[in-house]
Amino acid sequence: MTATTTATSLPLAKAVNAGLRAAMRRDSTVLLMGEDIGALGGVFRVTDGLQAEFGSQRVVDTPLAESGIIGTAIGLAMAGYRPVCEIQFDGFIFPGFDQITTQLAKLRYRSGGRVEVPVVIRVPYGGGIGSIEHHSESPEALFAHTPGLRVVSPATSSDAFTMIQQAIASPDPVLFFEPKARYWDREDVDVEAPVDLSEAGVTTGLHGARVVRAGRDATLVGYGPTVKTLLRAAEVAATDGQELEVLDLRSLSPLDVTTVADSVRRTGRLVVAHEATTFLGPGAELAARVTEECFYSLQAPVLRVGGFHTPYPASAHEEEYLPGLDRVLDAVDRAMAY
Repeated sequence: MTATTTATSLPLAKAVNAGLRAAMRRDSTVLLMGEDIGALGGVFRVTDGLQAEFGSQRVVDTPLAESGIIGTAIGLAMAGYRPVCEIQFDGFIFPGFDQITTQLAKLRYRSGGRVEVPVVIRVPYGGGIGSIEHHSESPEALFAHTPGLRVVSPATSSDAFTMIQQAIASPDPVLFFEPKARYWDREDVDVEAPVDLSEAGVTTGLHGARVVRAGRDATLVGYGPTVKTLLRAAEVAATDGQELEVLDLRSLSPLDVTTVADSVRRTGRLVVAHEATTFLGPGAELAARVTEECFYSLQAPVLRVGGFHTPYPASAHEEEYLPGLDRVLDAVDRAMAY
């Protein structure tokens, strides 16, 4: 008897679309808000077709006012809705920064848990698309540093489909960072498969790191746009006989240190890569935590590869700025030299 499957090859952008559609069909309180997300389907067409299916009352084209978008979403969440906001580009989130960090992040704690604000903020982020500052930035550390916010980033289509639904089910606000340079990377996604939306799915499934390639000589950790780069680095290193383990962090807040530490205890080395600047970046926290927990297992210092401590450069120079294959392999060589 031949097994049937409902898996479909989807780009990451379409996987987010499918996840949003599934959540909206399941729960009538889920609504979408953002600039040009309705008839246009968003700048990257992630919400394409959703307004036609669910109507303009549930897929709302907003004014160009990020503070207003987030503020309205907070009010809707307090009234029982589950709004999903799209920020058109990463650098456009800053006009809404005050609403996110001083109101959205604090309301549930401030009320002793009596007020839930299940708001999801979708943020296309990162470089590699030939654009400029405010269109290629990686501000995730600013929000991971803010208590009360969950911060996640899928690296694959299957994770994008599952994680957006788990984020919407969360009782806490979630910053959902989507790697725009990976929007067109395809993967088979079973859009009919059940998604764990229970407390375990939200607290463990949404925030658990995973091993995407096993190895023994060093651990490479990334999330979002850098996971593909790390896998390429592991493939190149394998030609020289090195077996590198690759982990997809998936979540920055909360941080799954346990999975990373377990890997480092086996390999003795850790290289962390992200597009955000390395200075006070997400890798700094992970390096500190792993050093605390794995001190006697480490055979080399934890090394970080990321953006330089400058504003995002002109597109002609972004390849030098981003943590590409050569910079990752150089860090691996330095770690292996100890």
